[in-house]
This record gives sequence, C-alpha cells and structure tokens, in this order.
Amino acid sequence: MTGISSTLRRALTGISGILVTPFDTNDQTAPERLRPIMDRAIKAEVDILVINGNTSEFYALQASEAEAMMAATTDMVAGRVPVINGVGRSVYEACALARASRQAGVDAIMVHQPPDPFVSPRGLVDYVERIADAADGLPVMLYLRNDAIGTDNIVRLTEIPTVAGVKWATPSPMKLAQAIQRADPDIIWVCGLAETWAPALCAVGAQGFTSGLINIWPEQSVAILQALRAQDYARAMQLIRQIEDFENIRAEELNGTNVTGVKAALQLIGNNCGPTRPPAAWPLTANQLTRMKELLQSWGLV
Repeated sequence: MTGISSTLRRALTGISGILVTPFDTNDQTAPERLRPIMDRAIKAEVDILVINGNTSEFYALQASEAEAMMAATTDMVAGRVPVINGVGRSVYEACALARASRQAGVDAIMVHQPPDPFVSPRGLVDYVERIADAADGLPVMLYLRNDAIGTDNIVRLTEIPTVAGVKWATPSPMKLAQAIQRADPDIIWVCGLAETWAPALCAVGAQGFTSGLINIWPEQSVAILQALRAQDYARAMQLIRQIEDFENIRAEELNGTNVTGVKAALQLIGNNCGPTRPPAAWPLTANQLTRMKELLQSWGLV
C-alpha cells in the first residue's frame, strides 16, 4: 500500500460523516445549504466529511451534479477536515470523477462497489485498478457492501497500491475478522454500517464508522466513538439505544427511507435540504413523521 499522511490515517479511524445532497425547489443541487450542516459537524469534531456517498443519493445524481457537489463542498470545507469523494457507476464515469477529485484537491476517493448485476470478482479488481490509476496517487477507500466476492478477492483488492482501507458495509463480523487477519496490517478497516453496527465490527478490528446521523446530531456520533475508543461498550450501547428509532425509520420500506429520514429530520430542525429523488421514498408517512418529531424532541433538537 502506498503511504498516506498520518493526518488522513488518523482521521480514517474516526467518523466518516456522509453528507446529504441538498436540492432546491426546482430539484437542482444547492450545495450552499450544506454549509451550516458541515460547520456543525466540524465543530463537533467529526473527523472526515464524505461527498457523493449513499446518504448523498449518489445514484440519483447526474455525473455533472456529483462533480459540482464535490467541488463546491471541498471549497466550503476549506481544509478544516479531510474530504473524501465517492466515485462509481460506469468505469468511465468513475475514472472521470476520480480525475476531477484529484484536481479539486480532495484527500481521498471512495470507490462504490458497482451495483451492476453482472459484477465478477476479477472484473471488480480491474474496475478499481483503472479508477486508482485515474486518481493518480490519491488514496483509495473501498466501499464494500457485498462480501460474496470472497475473502481472497477482498484481500486482492486491498493489494492495489493506493488502496488505504475498506469501509466494510456488510453485517458479517467474522468475515471481516478473516479479511483483517489476511490483509496487510497497514490497511484501515472502517465500520461502514454506521453507529448501530460499530460495536460488533470494532470488536473484531474495525476502527471508526460511517455516519449519516452527523447531518443531524454529530455530537452523539462523536460520543459513541469516544466510548468505543475507551472500550466502554456498555456506554456505547447506551448511546446507540438513543438513536435506534432514528435508524429504524431509515431502514423501513426496504431501506427506501434511509436518506428520507435524514432529510425529513433536517427540515424539522431548520436545515431544509429539499426532498429525496426517486426511487427513494418521499415524504415520510404520517406515522413515520410523527415518530421522527417525537424523537428529535427527546433529543432536544426541536
């Protein structure tokens, strides 16, 4: 693995906050609406901000929109924390966005695992290698949502020279443990299933976690990370139980309310980032919205 800076390495073991993509009333991207959300997250000491992740509705964006969001967000962050940009879709689009990421000065790219129904394990290696080449030395984080490619192939992906780590987003702690055991010890393994799965995955060697909650309540995410770092799992679970209903709402309708829940909560706390785009659900149902309001009231946010 090509070396990465100590600052980025340290940040990757913390919280990777996945930012929403704001839309205006004409369904156009409106990056300026992110400013208060980013400022709140940075003030709370969220370690990394991620653009064009799944909470960013990456697959609902046109390639030009994804690139524009990356450039605008990087400018607004202004070097206060590291920035990671998600890249993916066709190999040509992914390579173009990787090149644009390099030019915009992001700190690393995150390669989405392709949702193509005909992905082969060796084809995935070729895919990541081409994107890594296009990124021209930028550190690469792999976003693994399907471990069916097998441990051999996961380890092979980590051997691509600029791959710095893996966001492990599959609920299989023992497979994660096997991959960690076999891979280069310098590879950084991150819980890609947010706060609720962090204790289980961190117990077998993951460090830090991704989070969509940081758009709403970054202080809670940071408190959970601190408890995990102190190996105070009882405290971590107590804090996670406070956000379980939030994550339950996001998991409804086959995960179709995942981003919907975040954006609805943002509207309720006064940071309107517009609706989600189809095929995500919008708006929350009356029952879901009532539960969300009660939850935010219990957190003292409204």
